[in-house]
Amino acid sequence: MPDQSIPQARRTPDPALREPGAGSGRGVSRRALLGTAGATGLVLGAAGGAVGYAAVPAQVTPLTSLGSGRAMFHGKHQPGITEGLQARGHLVAFDLVAGAGRKEAAALLRRWSSAAERLMAGEAAPHDDTDVARDAGPSSLTVTFGFGHSFFARTGLDKQRPAALDPLPDFSSDQLDKARSDGDLWVQIGADDALVAFHALRAVQKEAGGAARVRWQMNGFNRSPGATAHPMTARNLMGQIDGTRNPKPAEADFDRRIFVPAAGEPAWMANGSYAVVRRIRMLLDDWEKLSLSGQEAVIGRRKADGAPLSGGGETTPMDLEKADAKGEYVVPLSAHARITRPDQNGGAAMLRRPFSYHDGIDPDGTPDAGLLFVCWQADPLRGFVPVQRKLDRGDALSRFIRHEASGLFAVPGGAAEGEYVGQRLLEG
Repeated sequence: MPDQSIPQARRTPDPALREPGAGSGRGVSRRALLGTAGATGLVLGAAGGAVGYAAVPAQVTPLTSLGSGRAMFHGKHQPGITEGLQARGHLVAFDLVAGAGRKEAAALLRRWSSAAERLMAGEAAPHDDTDVARDAGPSSLTVTFGFGHSFFARTGLDKQRPAALDPLPDFSSDQLDKARSDGDLWVQIGADDALVAFHALRAVQKEAGGAARVRWQMNGFNRSPGATAHPMTARNLMGQIDGTRNPKPAEADFDRRIFVPAAGEPAWMANGSYAVVRRIRMLLDDWEKLSLSGQEAVIGRRKADGAPLSGGGETTPMDLEKADAKGEYVVPLSAHARITRPDQNGGAAMLRRPFSYHDGIDPDGTPDAGLLFVCWQADPLRGFVPVQRKLDRGDALSRFIRHEASGLFAVPGGAAEGEYVGQRLLEG
C-alpha cells in the first residue's frame, strides 16, 4: 500500500535526477546537483520529516564562492605555486617500482596530468571515480608535480639532472627521517575543501598503477578562506603571523627569484621552479611556556598583528638599528625575522607556501604538530641554503622546532594544451 505521507507529486522523478540516458537521453554531469544538500537541510529544518524532504525545490542551488574557485592546469607555470594558501593540502612522494624506467615514467606523468586537468575543472577522475567530491565544485584545487634527485638515474636521464638539484647540505638542526624524505617523484595537492583534496590524492595514488609506489605522505591545513573578517597573512600553530615578507607576484623581480628563466638550464626546466619540502615539528609545549614578550623576542615581531618590534604595522620595514633606553636592539640579533631578511642574506629569497600539520599526540602528551614547510625558488643554492645555514648559526627559534624530514624537487614549467607535465624532459 502506498505511503500516504509522501505527496503524490514526488512519485514522478525530477528530470534533473534522472540517470544518464534516461528520459530525454541527456545525462547530468557529476556536478549538476551542486548545493542541493544545503537546500534540503533548510527545508527539513522548516517543515520536518518526509514532507519537508518531498518539498525540496527542483532548481539547483548555486555553488558558494568557496567551491567555485578554479585554478587552471595549463599555463606558463604549474599550479600550486603562486595561488593563495589553501585550506587543505597533501604532500606525497613516490618511488618508481623496480624495472620501471623512462617509458613507464612518461606514461605515468601523462595519466597524472590528465587526471589533474579533469579534477581541477571539477570533473570526475578519468578512471573509477570514487564520488568523494561528487557534490563539490573545483574548490581551488591545484595539483603540482616534481622530480627528485633519484628520478634521473632511475630513468636513464642523468645528463638532464639540473645542478640545482644537488642534495641539500647537512644542517646542524636536522634530525631527518630518511623514510619520510626525498623520493623519485613528488606531488603537491591543495584545495579549499578537504574532500576535494582527498579525492585528488586518491586519484593520483590510483593512477600511479603499477609504475610507482608511495614513499611517504603528509597531510596539512591552513585557515579556511573567509574565516577572517578581511584577507590577512596566515598564522602558524605557534600563533604567529607567518609570511609577511613573502615575495609578491607584482614585484618586478618576482619571476627572476622564483622561476627558472625561459632560456635557463636545463632547457626542460624553463619557467619551472625548485621546491624545498621540510617537515618541521614545533615543540609547542616549550613554546607555550614562554611569555608573550618572550615569544615576540624570538620572532622579532608582535604576535597580535605581525608588526616589527621596531614599530609600525605588519608591512612597515624593520628598523634593525633601533635600540631601547638600555642601548639594546629592539629587534634582537637572534630574532628569526632579522636573520631571514633577504637583505641580511645577500638577497636570497624564496616563496614560502606551507601547510600546518597535526599528526596526533605522543604517549607523553606531546603534540606531533608543526609546519609542512614548502618554499619555491629559481635556485635553492641561492635561496633556501644560505638562509638555512644562517639560521643554523644563531636563530632563537631553533630551540622550539625540529626538522624531521626533507626533500628537494625540480618542478618543471606548466604543460601547454595537449602536453603533460615533464614531457619536454621525458620525450626530449
